Amino acid sequence: MKAQKIFSWLMISVLMIGLLSGCGVSQSSNARGKDHKIVIGAAMPVFDDKWLTYLYDAINDYDAKHGNVEVQMVDAKNDSVKQLTQVETLVVKGVDAIIITPVDTSAVEPMVDAAKKANIPVIVVNRMPTQDVLDKVDAYVGSESIQSGTMQMEKVAKLLGGKGNVAIMTGELGSESQVKRTEGNKDVIKKHPDMKVVREGTAKYQRAEAIQLMENWIQSGDKIDAVVANNDEMAIGAINALKSAGKLDDTLVAGIDGTTDALKYVQSGDLDVSVFQDPVKQGQGAIETAVKLAKGQKLDNKMVWVPYELITKENVEKYVKKWKEYNNN
Repeated sequence: MKAQKIFSWLMISVLMIGLLSGCGVSQSSNARGKDHKIVIGAAMPVFDDKWLTYLYDAINDYDAKHGNVEVQMVDAKNDSVKQLTQVETLVVKGVDAIIITPVDTSAVEPMVDAAKKANIPVIVVNRMPTQDVLDKVDAYVGSESIQSGTMQMEKVAKLLGGKGNVAIMTGELGSESQVKRTEGNKDVIKKHPDMKVVREGTAKYQRAEAIQLMENWIQSGDKIDAVVANNDEMAIGAINALKSAGKLDDTLVAGIDGTTDALKYVQSGDLDVSVFQDPVKQGQGAIETAVKLAKGQKLDNKMVWVPYELITKENVEKYVKKWKEYNNN
């Protein structure tokens, strides 16, 4: 009898261990208890992008203000292959949710698949992937890129009186923002028969590359009435090159993002148009959404939109004030 009792207790113990082990694999953050620290992976494209640093800061600021949340942020250095490896590493670490701003939206699907295979929620922020990938992710946080390109070019068309030669500086080729902002630009130009694109080239969202590209365009001898850039950093690069060549007074320049640097150029009159994209609200939206999903909570909306706003010399002080508020927080 004694041997039978011992055997029975051993069997019960084995069953209990098996049950507990099984529960451990599928536990959500919410089920692990109040003391569990939520770990959010953040796979970012590049750390030295001026505008994106504000988005990163908003994500990390949440980490600093909430003791039960830890953010593990990684820099892909604009390399999609490296970013995939980083996401796979975050999956192996067992993070509770992963935020991704893709280097290239056309290369993000394997990253999403890797996370979803491990039942880890995925939030894509700022750069929207294709619809088939959107269907797989848990949430998207950002602004509608085509809207910014449309808004930007509509203002340029108005300033040009509906006629003139336009040069378009594009961002990282293949990125959602590059594709959609440029599409928005060209949709507006199609409505104006006396406007045409005479030059188009990429400066990869970088100021230094934009200077070189603009210098090449100037040397070509083409008449350019407006330079329309996919972001402010490239617009500033174009301004610097145009100013050095003594051609800025005859050329309109437009950017997108409404960065603190860009606002100074708007104030001085060198940058005619920018479109404010709020990186802080995007970063906050991404981390708040990630934490909700990590806790197993349902979202009100899968698509979290942060609207664009047009900036000109007439309203620039409003955005100078906004950035001061962001920098003081």
